[in-house]
Amino acid sequence: MQTISTSCVIAGGGPAGLMCGYLLARAGVDVTVLEKHADFLRDFRGDTVHPATMTVLHELGLLERFLQRPHAKIRQVTVDFGDRRYAVGDFSRLPGPAPFIALMPQWDFLDFIAAEAKHYPHFRLLMQTEARDLLAQNGRICGVLATRPGSDQKNEHVQIRAGLTIAADGRHSRLRDRSGLPLQEIGAPFDILWLRLPWRAGDPVDLVGRITGGAFFVMIWRGDYWQCAYGIPKGGFDALKAEGIPGFRARLKKVAGFAADRVDAITGFDQVKLLTVAVNRLAQWARPGLLCIGDAAHAMSPAGGVGINLAIQDAVAAANILGPVLARGVPRLTDLKKVQRRRMLPTRIVQAAQVLAQNTLLAPVLASGDAPPAPWPVKLLDRCPRLRGVPARLIGIGPRPEHVKQ
Repeated sequence: MQTISTSCVIAGGGPAGLMCGYLLARAGVDVTVLEKHADFLRDFRGDTVHPATMTVLHELGLLERFLQRPHAKIRQVTVDFGDRRYAVGDFSRLPGPAPFIALMPQWDFLDFIAAEAKHYPHFRLLMQTEARDLLAQNGRICGVLATRPGSDQKNEHVQIRAGLTIAADGRHSRLRDRSGLPLQEIGAPFDILWLRLPWRAGDPVDLVGRITGGAFFVMIWRGDYWQCAYGIPKGGFDALKAEGIPGFRARLKKVAGFAADRVDAITGFDQVKLLTVAVNRLAQWARPGLLCIGDAAHAMSPAGGVGINLAIQDAVAAANILGPVLARGVPRLTDLKKVQRRRMLPTRIVQAAQVLAQNTLLAPVLASGDAPPAPWPVKLLDRCPRLRGVPARLIGIGPRPEHVKQ
């Protein structure tokens, strides 16, 4: 069995893992990032890059190169209640170098960060390498046991020993499960079905939400198609599939608004991806030698698409706090707890806002067969353009945004 030694091993080559690896390598820390897949090509992942993330890229001198990649821009958010459209968010009012949400396939974003990170000699990215278990010695985590394809077509094991292990392996984190850290389930009353519908000339070029009797539907403009999120009651996908594709298309036609005449593009359930929504967080993000960040520490609702932004903010905070420590030696548990103290308040605030929205708006919509009236905050935002920067700030920047320490 091969053994690799590094100062920090990060499980998960998603936004949190790659950004943290980039920042630590930039600080001179020897870091190894593990990604279990051969590439970053996965469909229906979060493709929104928020203003706070682009501020981080600007501080790193990467924003101009990043925006040279193909992307779409969202500056306004509208919500349809029945046949009436309301303007509820305006990102153009936000401070910073990029007052908009950039829509870019997540694999492009990850390829970009990985390519920039490889400029640093202390950065190592191991593809097709999956962290399967934690290594422990005298009660302290000292690395991971991973698998990767061997020369004989069978997986081989590799030990990666490190002074710090960071679990950034997502909401179904294997390392978090192995750690024994307690997970607090907050819950969500709905799941999301991801699908695509054609875009046509004359369509809006922003983010459109539709709320009608018994359903909510979000349409995200992706340049030449709409990426759509269809909300369904928790655990309701099997019942929808039992109705067959004609029944599913009939449901979509009721909620798709101006795109209702395009739902025939969905010809099978293989074009529909289920996202089982979870909202949870760890009570403790760390134990000696191990730190959880991103979805491994706190799974977010897809409401607002803020999960990626929160994960990247975790990565920046972790690098700011732990980079100097790792440059000198092995971080103590007290060092790791500083990351949680820094990021727990923003996590609680955003999750509280999401739970409020899902319990007061989304859950009643799914339980009702009638088109609900627009609530008064939506009407107020529509009437007062200056107020639209408030929800835009919560979504696009979030509470306590992180900045790169030079």
